[in-house]
Amino acid sequence: MPLYEDLLANHSAVQIPGGAAQNTARGAQYILPDNSVIYIGAVGRDKYADILRSACEKAGLKTEYLTVDHQPTGRCGVVITGINRSMCTHLAAANEYKLEHLKKPEIWQLVEKARVFYVGGYHLTVCPPATMALAEHAAAQEDKIFILSLSAPFIPTVFKEPLEKTSPYWDYVIGNETEARCWAEGQGKETRDVKEIARLMAELPKVNKKRMRTVIITQGTEPTVIAVQGEDAVKEFPVHKIEEKEICDTNGAGDAFAGGFVAGIVEGKPLEECVDMGHWLARLSIRELGPQYPFPKQTYQPSKAS
Repeated sequence: MPLYEDLLANHSAVQIPGGAAQNTARGAQYILPDNSVIYIGAVGRDKYADILRSACEKAGLKTEYLTVDHQPTGRCGVVITGINRSMCTHLAAANEYKLEHLKKPEIWQLVEKARVFYVGGYHLTVCPPATMALAEHAAAQEDKIFILSLSAPFIPTVFKEPLEKTSPYWDYVIGNETEARCWAEGQGKETRDVKEIARLMAELPKVNKKRMRTVIITQGTEPTVIAVQGEDAVKEFPVHKIEEKEICDTNGAGDAFAGGFVAGIVEGKPLEECVDMGHWLARLSIRELGPQYPFPKQTYQPSKAS
């Protein structure tokens, strides 16, 4: 698409590694020791794939890409006006991921060694069997954790069927208020109340009954809502305050929250601290251009609220 070359040639655009789940992987890795996180996806055989590999290597993130020859690496053009953004995405190679890559012995052995799996809902538009393979593996092991992000409002409606197939395996499910309401609409629920929706999601049938499901719904500047399967109370956690003048770009803030939250899960932190870690990393991210994190690395410090 000529749009991207035009942005680079004529509008002083900068190139920043992206991809929702990859943003989250880089976010988790930002907090965790080097080489704690592996990202699996698909890229083309081009300079943009090289940019991704280099950026991930700098972040201490290991990548295992399926490289395809017939599509370029996916790109997203972002135009920022004030604190608002407009985006145009060409998924390209990202749409070509195949289960066969995941099942390769050298890749599957990484799956067997992993303790926590995070899958973006976007992957349900590409290769649901790969998502199910990870979900079923985690549930069969019982001590492994499967986390899914709803990713976008259209996932719970347009891709309702593959999403429903994953729901019995959710140990944690993350979304924002719009995605949660779209999930409720897709399920034929009349409520628009985020707390009620979180409770409904938490009580869905679950395969691994040794771990109660936790639902995490972010709401921008409003408190994050948490519902835990089997618990009547729905909790709220205020976000970290930030002055509007400090906001550079909100693109990837949700991915950053998920990255901080997942890092907390990997470290075995209490739920309240995992949420606080997510809020902390999201606050760092929105002060940067694009889905980035400041370097030199900052060290997470619990807020007073956590």
